[in-house]
Amino acid sequence: MADLDWLIRPIAHRGLHDTVNGLIENTPSAVEAAIEAGYAVEVDVQPAGDGQVMVFHDAALDRLTRGRGTVIEHSAAELKRLAFKGTSDRMQTLPELLEQVSGRVPLVIEIKSDWGERGAFEKMLASCLQPYKGLAAVMSFDPNATAAFGDAAPQRPRGLVAGSFRNPHYWGHLSPQRRFVMRHLLSAFVAKPHFVAYDIETLSAAAPWVWRSVLRRPLLTWTVKSNAQRERARRCADAMIFEGFRP
Repeated sequence: MADLDWLIRPIAHRGLHDTVNGLIENTPSAVEAAIEAGYAVEVDVQPAGDGQVMVFHDAALDRLTRGRGTVIEHSAAELKRLAFKGTSDRMQTLPELLEQVSGRVPLVIEIKSDWGERGAFEKMLASCLQPYKGLAAVMSFDPNATAAFGDAAPQRPRGLVAGSFRNPHYWGHLSPQRRFVMRHLLSAFVAKPHFVAYDIETLSAAAPWVWRSVLRRPLLTWTVKSNAQRERARRCADAMIFEGFRP
């Protein structure tokens, strides 16, 4: 595996978004703002109904767009026509994002998983990335998604996103046993990640400490939003995924 020193830098969470000023997360404008500021960019991807890789975070459309339903219920062409709230931007496919970035800054791409069977989407993602000459890594909370991407693109850096997994609103659909395994990074045996991104709120836990200090593997932390969190990230991680300020 190649050196991952290029990951050790501030990474703008979903682009350098700023809703007040019309920069909506994961949009071309938020990505461009991060590039102009010299930050690496983190974005989220998931499949459209026709299998194309879309740059968008939520499964549902209504929080950020004037559309209804879910991303998977629409084709890429339909999604690209949807209006975002508060901006003239439109949703991008991953190839469009890659063309926009064109290697100017590193990309960190998070797979949003439905926690079902994995493989087909990760192959499509790998296919999109195959011709890309810029620096890019892929990560996911779902260890099976990370593993499937590793099978499809073994030379592309991949990561595992983790935290306490205690919030039932987000993680109640997963069994306590599965959340325990993921919390303690035991799922790394499945995912085989090159790096870990761990929640800033629980960064002092044993598992991320062992990953970084004993195994000496790269540790990112998310999502850093305050000076206190920034100081914790400086002490306990190699790089931060941040939002709400400019490092």
